Amino acid sequence: MAAADSPSAALRRDLCTRGIRLAGKMRADVLDLLDAYVEQQGLDASASVAAVEGVPLAAVERWDEQTGTQRLLQNLAAYRAFRALLAQMLEEQREQLGEAEAGLGRALAALLLQVSAFAYHLEELLRLESRGVPGEEEEEEEDGPPPPPRLSLFEQKLRGLGVLRELAQWAVRSVRDLRQLAKPSPATGAAPGLAESP
Repeated sequence: MAAADSPSAALRRDLCTRGIRLAGKMRADVLDLLDAYVEQQGLDASASVAAVEGVPLAAVERWDEQTGTQRLLQNLAAYRAFRALLAQMLEEQREQLGEAEAGLGRALAALLLQVSAFAYHLEELLRLESRGVPGEEEEEEEDGPPPPPRLSLFEQKLRGLGVLRELAQWAVRSVRDLRQLAKPSPATGAAPGLAESP
């Protein structure tokens, strides 16, 4: 039986396909939320937002040279960071707007659930590859600076805009990464880079 036909290869392809659908849906929802967020926060949609501390950038040099494991680990770290940032945004929205803008809060909460589900999905892919899934505590010690100081209302709005924009970019990158992982390599029929160590 060829490696491409093995149960783990079929499961990997299935998980990648479902992950691609999840990321595509998440991106569509982020873009819808971004429009509503800009409108309700009174921001200019073309506002330039500097890199936000704690927001991982989707852009990466030498993307094509990364192993499958590196792609999965970077995606997992990013979505775990987004989960924390979206939870913070949701709390700030509740404090700022109360029940008057409950629609925005519900949309943020729904997006937070999607991000959490996608992070879990990535953990499943890592488990399938017999890679240890890094604990969130380990990542926080390595990557996470302490939470930022209390921001002004305007700074919170801009940070939220930056978080949503970067999340939309990550959804695009995740689709690319998962498509790459789902491809069988020409030599072995196995998914490229997954068996390689980072």
